[in-house]
Amino acid sequence: MRYFIITYGCQMNKSDSERIASVLENIGYDPASNENEADLIVVNMCSVRQSAVDRIFGLAKKFSELKMKNEKLKIVLTGCILKEDKKKFLKNFDFLLNIRNLPDWPKILSSYYITWPWQSYVVENYLKIKPKYRNDFSALVPISNGCNMLCAYCVVPFVRGKLICRNYKEIIIEVKNLIKKRFREIWLLGQNVNDYKSKVKSQKSKFMNFAKLLKMMNDIPGEFWDRFTSPHPSNFSDELIETMAKCQKITPYLNLPVQSGDNEILKRMNRPYTVKQYKNLVKKIKAVFKKYRKELEKEVAISTDVIVGFPGETKKQFENTVKLFREIKFDMAYIAKYSPRPQTAAFLLKDNIASKEKERRYKILSDVLKKIALEKNKKYIGKEVEVLIDSKKDNFYLGKTRTYKTVKLQITNYKLQTNLIGQFIKVKIINASPWGLKGSFV
Repeated sequence: MRYFIITYGCQMNKSDSERIASVLENIGYDPASNENEADLIVVNMCSVRQSAVDRIFGLAKKFSELKMKNEKLKIVLTGCILKEDKKKFLKNFDFLLNIRNLPDWPKILSSYYITWPWQSYVVENYLKIKPKYRNDFSALVPISNGCNMLCAYCVVPFVRGKLICRNYKEIIIEVKNLIKKRFREIWLLGQNVNDYKSKVKSQKSKFMNFAKLLKMMNDIPGEFWDRFTSPHPSNFSDELIETMAKCQKITPYLNLPVQSGDNEILKRMNRPYTVKQYKNLVKKIKAVFKKYRKELEKEVAISTDVIVGFPGETKKQFENTVKLFREIKFDMAYIAKYSPRPQTAAFLLKDNIASKEKERRYKILSDVLKKIALEKNKKYIGKEVEVLIDSKKDNFYLGKTRTYKTVKLQITNYKLQTNLIGQFIKVKIINASPWGLKGSFV
């Protein structure tokens, strides 16, 4: 019996798929190289935007054809699924399974196949299941699941539930084991990582917060990078800023979602901060990095998430977002066109921004970002940087800098003899584009 997993969405979805793979392999499945070879297909979906949901519905015809070729084929849908979509999806999938119930999947699936020792997977939290990591050098480590923030546009609290944090000891044990296996990059994941809190037995402190967890990770011996995503600007403490800047294993890169550059829109989004507070936070982060870091790392790279066309967003309010982009000079931005999502507070508002206008605003922001990103990336030309090689395509290696810049490296005849994927390499930057750098081996 063979399985194939199709994953859509954020890094948390990718991490969940690693645990799904682990459970399936432990109950007798082997991985298939594609959908055509599989007896079980698992679709791990995302409901953050309507376009992502439409993509799942678009798979129906393909799955129908696959089932005609393989009568044994069963298809599971899991991930972030809204209640409103479940009845519709039942027509196209054999199982709709909650990712939080992953320990019970073998019992559910066994009624259609054979009986497996599913009892061995009875755990209080599916995040305790050991994942099958996607590679042997970069690992996704969830520290929490769910969110309590209730942003007006976001489905996460409804599809993943309230915030639940893993015990800090469990996280540290997982990270230590990864470092022993020579993993080079650790991503700490959570819908709101800086809201992390874990109980500790200590007279000095009753709770382990995110800053303290980062300090503990930084103290683990070994050569590795520590990254995390995604924090919320409203509870980004001074302690966390100091920790990020002082701990050298924490890379000088931060994704800090702003969502809008207008105070009224932020208020309607239920984002509990103002534009001024956000700008002051970025200013403080940059100042502390300049104080504690050396050379290129003095300028921390900051990316953001932003939504254009939120209900009622006027042209003037959008221009405030454009103004914020020009002031902050983000290294990168993930720009989304608003789409109504059932169950959210914004779903009750009239989606009164035309698709054409959303597209126009998207293009304007993208063009502004393109100019700023090119200006930022040109500063790297002539500099030597450390790159973690993560893939190989044609006659090039691709990798990331500590500031999360993509670097493309042409493979020389000598380097063709060695597999550099998963290794730290010294690189000299020789050219720059808005979305990446070109380098040569030092």
